[in-house]
Amino acid sequence: MERLKSHSEFVAVLKRRHKVSRNDIVVHYLMRDDASLHTFVAPEARRLGLAVSKAVGNAVTRNTVKRRFRVLARRYEQRLPEGCDIVMRAKPCAAAASFDMLDDQVASAFGKIAERVAQGR
Repeated sequence: MERLKSHSEFVAVLKRRHKVSRNDIVVHYLMRDDASLHTFVAPEARRLGLAVSKAVGNAVTRNTVKRRFRVLARRYEQRLPEGCDIVMRAKPCAAAASFDMLDDQVASAFGKIAERVAQGR
């Protein structure tokens, strides 16, 4: 899974306001139209951005949450439609969540995104 790198890419995903919320995470998503990209990105690429604020905890805690999110996004990326950009935002309670709880939530959120995109929403 590729990464969202610039601030403008994050903002583009967050402004669309398509999101799926779970207990410990919120996943914002955007189906990319490749004409709007300034740099080359493979049309089938799925891209990931992470947003873990200081409300989640100290630097060690935030990095642990980000590491978990990366592993889980890699595990379930095939559930997402091609050309999908996502930003996974951690709620403050994500720091206390077990890996298995986050695993279930990411699987559920990615499945819901695929369902919504298939329906045209």
